[in-house]
Amino acid sequence: MGLKNRRESGTEQQQVGPSIGHWRQRLLEEVNLDDLARLDMAQRRARLEKVIGHILTREGPVLSARERSLLVRRIVDEALGLGVLEPLLADPSVTEIMVNGPDSVYIERLGRLTRLDMGFASEAQLYQTIDRIVAQVNRRVDESSPMVDARLPTGERVNVIVPPLSLVGPVLTIRRFPRAFRMDELVSMGALDHYTAMLLAAFVRARLNIVIAGGTGTGKTTFLNALSGFVPGSERIVTIEDSAELQLQQDHVIRLESRPANIEGEGAITIRDLVRNALRMRPDRVIVGEVRGPETLDMLQAMNTGHDGSMVTVHANSAEDTIYRIETLASMSEVKIPYDAIRDQINNAVHAVVFLDRALDGSRRVGEVAVVASGRREAIRLTSIVRFEPEPIGLDRVVRGRYVYQELPRDLIHKLVFSGEAVPQVFGGDAAPPAPPGQPPAPQGPPPRAPGPFPNGTASPGRPTAPPPSLGGSSTNGTGPAGGTS
Repeated sequence: MGLKNRRESGTEQQQVGPSIGHWRQRLLEEVNLDDLARLDMAQRRARLEKVIGHILTREGPVLSARERSLLVRRIVDEALGLGVLEPLLADPSVTEIMVNGPDSVYIERLGRLTRLDMGFASEAQLYQTIDRIVAQVNRRVDESSPMVDARLPTGERVNVIVPPLSLVGPVLTIRRFPRAFRMDELVSMGALDHYTAMLLAAFVRARLNIVIAGGTGTGKTTFLNALSGFVPGSERIVTIEDSAELQLQQDHVIRLESRPANIEGEGAITIRDLVRNALRMRPDRVIVGEVRGPETLDMLQAMNTGHDGSMVTVHANSAEDTIYRIETLASMSEVKIPYDAIRDQINNAVHAVVFLDRALDGSRRVGEVAVVASGRREAIRLTSIVRFEPEPIGLDRVVRGRYVYQELPRDLIHKLVFSGEAVPQVFGGDAAPPAPPGQPPAPQGPPPRAPGPFPNGTASPGRPTAPPPSLGGSSTNGTGPAGGTS
């Protein structure tokens, strides 16, 4: 093709947009797929970028260096990855990608939804991207099976729903999980304050059963990951999830994942099946990614039969609602158990509820920590130990506030002390954990309030101005917990 024709073709190409499908097809014709299969992903990308570069030099339109680089990337992304979604997956600030048909793409960044000026070339291209995702986990999506949950190789959770259930075309939702966070990092980010973190770390090490509750996108999975870092590395942990998302750092971790039915409608393995099987695997702790049905009863029984220190997440609107939701979910089992018996199970099984909240400015934090203060044959009674009290929101639309503490019930203090855990005086204890070598002793009593409005005297929650007491930690890497956003 002559330079004049290529310039004219380039002008026309810029007017109608680059034909990514055409160049992708030319790339597949030029490359040797058998040789490509022997390379890892980075080598494949480099090889394809080199080949498509030669093709564009020989046949493509005349473009600037930036336009050419962008075109090469889009072609390779279409050939290897998820096409127009690849740049979004490479952006660490994007926590959720929502595709509502081929022409509508939204993202969540810093807790806020934004519509992007981009889309797929056609509905067929969107279906091709969806098929590429679900095929990686041996699942399918079509009119006979129009809903599917899957995950990307890098750990992102994917939900797909297509017509006839969706009236706007194929809908693809990708939830991204950030890198593993330690608990002290969550404290520095303002997700909770240091005294609450110390209390929760003591709960985990003392083998209390903890329920992490909150709405969609409040960070339940991230927080569960962080808490799990305080589990001693000597214990055997079994994790059970619909889609594997937890990133525990201990060595002795058995990861189980449920399985949907096959094309004949058979072969489904539910969370409940996995919970029952996990009890035969000699676990020290059972961690369930989320309970949402009859498996709740099996989880309560596991907590009541020697598997102390288990953790689970559940969707709820408050700490108090969490208990009622667990009660309702447990009653969904085909085993008809009286409500009084279920309440007794909850009273004995659940020790603490951590409720995560998402504020108006998009920030996520611990909104409340409550403990179950009732016993057998009693109505379920929660006692709030930590509560975040927000201030009236200002013109900057940033949510500020302070944490308020209450004393722990005496029997719970005794349980922590007998487990070798020190209880800070802010929660009614007699001691605070010892400071690590080279740091001043941990403060006794409530921390100072001046000059800021928060418990540690700062301008935002959980940002200490002086070295705080040590969180301790019992993770295998010695650095505390790790986390993943849900």
